[in-house]
Amino acid sequence: MAHLRSRRGRALALPVGLALTASLGFLPAGAASAAPTQDVPASVATDGPELSYVVNLKSSWYGASVKKAIAKAGGTVVESYDKIGVIVVHSKNPQFGETLRAVRGVDSAGATRTAPLAPVATTEVEEVAEPLTPEEAREAAAQAEDGQDPLEPLQWSLPAIKADKAHERTLGSSKVTVAVIDTGVDDTHPDLAPNFDRAASANCVTGKADTTEGAWRPAPGESDHGTHVAGTIAAAKNGIGVTGVAPGVKVSGIKVSNPDGYFYTEAVVCGFMWAAEHGVDVTNNSYYTDPWLYNCKNDPDQGALVEALTRATRYAERKGAVNVAAAGNSRTDLAADEVTDSTSPNDSETSDRTVKPTECPDIPTMLPGVVTVSATGAKGLKASFSNYGQGIVDVAAPGGDSTRYQAPEAPATSGLILSTTVDGGYNYKAGTSMASPHVAGVVALIKSKHPYASPGMVKSLLYAEADATACGEPYDINGDGEIDAVCEGGKLRNGFYGRGMVDALDAVRW
Repeated sequence: MAHLRSRRGRALALPVGLALTASLGFLPAGAASAAPTQDVPASVATDGPELSYVVNLKSSWYGASVKKAIAKAGGTVVESYDKIGVIVVHSKNPQFGETLRAVRGVDSAGATRTAPLAPVATTEVEEVAEPLTPEEAREAAAQAEDGQDPLEPLQWSLPAIKADKAHERTLGSSKVTVAVIDTGVDDTHPDLAPNFDRAASANCVTGKADTTEGAWRPAPGESDHGTHVAGTIAAAKNGIGVTGVAPGVKVSGIKVSNPDGYFYTEAVVCGFMWAAEHGVDVTNNSYYTDPWLYNCKNDPDQGALVEALTRATRYAERKGAVNVAAAGNSRTDLAADEVTDSTSPNDSETSDRTVKPTECPDIPTMLPGVVTVSATGAKGLKASFSNYGQGIVDVAAPGGDSTRYQAPEAPATSGLILSTTVDGGYNYKAGTSMASPHVAGVVALIKSKHPYASPGMVKSLLYAEADATACGEPYDINGDGEIDAVCEGGKLRNGFYGRGMVDALDAVRW
């Protein structure tokens, strides 16, 4: 069993083989008096590797002059998100970022990657995945009760959050759309096609939305991660395969990972902006933004990335979307004073560094307003791989775990999460990537029940209706006598489970 390369499953190693950000309102023009004057060289070098950048404006009033400065500095504008003052640029000028940071009206500017834009050989896509065997499928279908889809008996995660009981009341509203910002969604899958929202789907890999027919799908050989996530959220209750947490809502695919599996800032910004402008009610984000696992705000490049994504997520929320994200799979306390990052930058040469996550956040999951989700296993305990942190994790949901640690009750056979894969199939995966879509599904049910509720109200209901979960006994998940993680906080909010396990039944009861 391998691990997912550049998103929320990437750091998963299952033993079975297995701040300093500006508000959305830009600084007024008067603030420019304290800014450096525009000083772009008459001639610039253009012999460096072509990189992608984000340029964040102090105010939209500076848009025209900054674009002139971008051109003069050897940059080409790919897309300009004027409503949040973020410009996506390509440049071969090795000094482009430094040059733009000295331009009047520029708040911050930084390279979104350390590897050049030029295509590189596609690396092997690694994912935590186990196939669904024909025997499992036949046995599950034989045990399915009236009203259940054939593979639903294997989905232990649905009763874990009372989604099966919620479905007796409602499947959710077709007027609600959840955007899967991910590796793409195979909308031809028979469990996804009935609920797919094409108008809210796009390919954002370049930083500019592409709505060519099927552009939102993973290409042959690319990851099925987004397709799996989409099934957990909204696989139709149609007598076929599995059932989603909210099988009556719509799901869209916004592809933001390139063929090598990297989720770069310009693509993710595009994803949030596309969702915001196309009526999306919920976004699911089961990845972290490459190439930095943690983005330090005091670094001029990384700080610009944090700022650009903060603006994009806040804009999406202002437009009505609740943003849900996976906490990550590194077994890390995100509230710790220091953690070691040995994986960044992951698109070139990595080096060890010590960071404080609250000052160097994992984005988008640690951005303001984003619902951060930890993962639990079939026994309801924090999954062995799941990140955690008091004041960081908002809620918990099933993400699967090694059956050796947390085995499900029969008729389920695997401790992982069963959902849709490409080409009409089904498989198992585990990770906080799988926990986040359970929460996105519950949020969609709340939005279905309360269509006029603001994102803030929806999040308040999500937290209030979660089942408070205490830390419990000292956490020794593998039973070797050593404490594997420390849970801080009380029953009503702690570092492992936040406000508790999400509750789909309570989401539709009131």
